[in-house]
Amino acid sequence: MLTHDKLYSLEQYARVRPEFRARVMAHKKNRQVRLGEHVTLLFEDALTMQYQVQEMLRLERMFEPEPIQEELDVYNPLIPDGHNWKATMMIEYSDVAERQRKLAELIGIEDRVWVQVDGCERVHAIADEDLERATADKTSAVHFLRFELSAEMIQSLQRGAGLGMGVDHPNYQTANNAIPAVVRTALLHDLHGE
Repeated sequence: MLTHDKLYSLEQYARVRPEFRARVMAHKKNRQVRLGEHVTLLFEDALTMQYQVQEMLRLERMFEPEPIQEELDVYNPLIPDGHNWKATMMIEYSDVAERQRKLAELIGIEDRVWVQVDGCERVHAIADEDLERATADKTSAVHFLRFELSAEMIQSLQRGAGLGMGVDHPNYQTANNAIPAVVRTALLHDLHGE
């Protein structure tokens, strides 16, 4: 969980931003999973959320405790707590017209994203707990997902069990059963509560 004392002041952040940003971008590379051609999951943690908060404080020039706490209250729920993974899901189509058409076809996709530890049942995402992002006409291009894992799943992963992820929406079916070792290692750290 992020607290005021874990954040840089605006002045400090201005000095360290280039190297901090480079470190966060390198960190994020090991936390991304592509699901087919058009869906990417970015698994969040305390460092990725600190970066988001620092950037918001910088952009809005916030230095008063109350608005800083409001930002922390928004972003802290996106940090895994040791028995779950939290991810930002992005639906990506470069052509605007195609994106509009596909978002209309993919209503409910956020509830059809899954992770699976070998030997265990699939776990479907709990989506958009903060606010509704879909309408009756289309889904959003960005969703926030939470995957709750059982103690058995966590122990299996720690013993080396395989990990797969995918989407089982009627209009978008894909599975990735070859999660790179660096991503798997990063996600295991989330399950230690580190």
